[in-house]
Amino acid sequence: MSAVTAGFESVQQRLSELEAHLEQENPILINAVQGFRRLDSVAYELGLLAKNQSFANQVPWWPLIAILGTFSAGKSTFINDFLQQDIQRTGNQAVDDRFTVVVYGGDERSLTLPGVALDSDPRFPFYQMSQQIERVAGGEGKRIDAYLQLRTCRSERLRGRILIDSPGFDADAQRTAILSITDHIIDLSDLVLVLFDARHPEPGAMRDTLKHLVADTMRRGDSSKFLYILNQIDTAAREDNPEDVVAAWLRALGEVGLTTGRFYTIYSQSVAVPIPDPIRRQRFEHKRDRDLGEIYERIAQVEIERAYRIVAALRSTATILADESIPLLITAVKRWRMRTLLADIGVISTLIVLFLIWSISAGHWQGLTYQPGWLTILENLGLTWTLETLEMLLFIGMIAMHIGISRLITWSLLSWLKKQIAQEKLPGNIIDAFLMNVHRWQTIITGQPVGWNAWAEGRVAKVLHDCEAYVQSLNERFTHPSDTPRQ
Repeated sequence: MSAVTAGFESVQQRLSELEAHLEQENPILINAVQGFRRLDSVAYELGLLAKNQSFANQVPWWPLIAILGTFSAGKSTFINDFLQQDIQRTGNQAVDDRFTVVVYGGDERSLTLPGVALDSDPRFPFYQMSQQIERVAGGEGKRIDAYLQLRTCRSERLRGRILIDSPGFDADAQRTAILSITDHIIDLSDLVLVLFDARHPEPGAMRDTLKHLVADTMRRGDSSKFLYILNQIDTAAREDNPEDVVAAWLRALGEVGLTTGRFYTIYSQSVAVPIPDPIRRQRFEHKRDRDLGEIYERIAQVEIERAYRIVAALRSTATILADESIPLLITAVKRWRMRTLLADIGVISTLIVLFLIWSISAGHWQGLTYQPGWLTILENLGLTWTLETLEMLLFIGMIAMHIGISRLITWSLLSWLKKQIAQEKLPGNIIDAFLMNVHRWQTIITGQPVGWNAWAEGRVAKVLHDCEAYVQSLNERFTHPSDTPRQ
């Protein structure tokens, strides 16, 4: 069995296992897996995906909750309180400089596994993350364990969910890679909790952090999945006007664009600063319990949001594939074909003109008949095979010339194509698909990428059409606009 075949069968086996799991948990999402399979089949034919890859592996199938913020914002304490276990180290200084993915584990002990456990497992949200780190920070991809770790926890609140605890944003070291991973997390998460430290009432000092965690998210279509939380608000209880702390943060968030949306204020009871005034303590506790209740309720709903997110990811992949990836590939192939043919014609025309100038000046032509002296000598000697050999060498030379021209055109177009791809994250490996096509004779003849035809176009269109039906099925499961009771 070849490595390609083994890789393909491995991917299909993982998808089958995913379908078996979803059949019990959420049968509607089985249709989404099948939609990804259809897109995979088109991408395989076009060369946009290797046989050991699948668009389905680029989507986390488990509900994903990200905890982001500065190093002193109390993220780890919040996670420990939520899980009701001391799984994450806590402290006033940065105690962990890696992204920690927390998943349910059956063992009583909490196990910590290296980053390669995430990088090599398509079930988790950091599959092949080392490649992305390498692209944004050369040489860092091989240090995946310095960026990621996997931790297990036996907590019922975690069953069927994945939590991600991020390192602080204040350190400059490895900042490029960390921000890249953070953007990746934000894109994949169903719920993003952004925590700020109420003990630092001068939020303007963290303007870069606010910009990345707030301003850059307000333009997103999924901005509703962000919850902004002012943590450790108990430290403001002894202030003459504790409301001024909240007001300062609200002004800072407003300056970077957050003028609407829910803003929570909480603190951890286990590490809270004592509040002597009973009336003020009751007011703070009431506000904390109400806000924590709303946050926990949103966490409980991530399974519903996950279902819509996956269908949206399927529709987005199909849409971008049809509207951007494949048209870009078609444009690149057509440019390559046109330039190659024009170069072929130009070189052949030049050679013909040079040959005519030389042969006419040498007197090789008898009217419209080419009769050079060397040809007559060969015929008199009976060496007609030598002439056939020369014709064969001429034909081979033309093929070699075409291949050389094709490679030069390919090389010239690759830089343009890479610039186009760098502007947006497009599904599929367009570079590999382009290189596959320029080595196929069908491409030079038809001017279309190999594998793109009415059948392929119809499969992508069917995925897009089916996505609407999937959303309607989810709506029927979770909503009842007509007040008709479920059967």
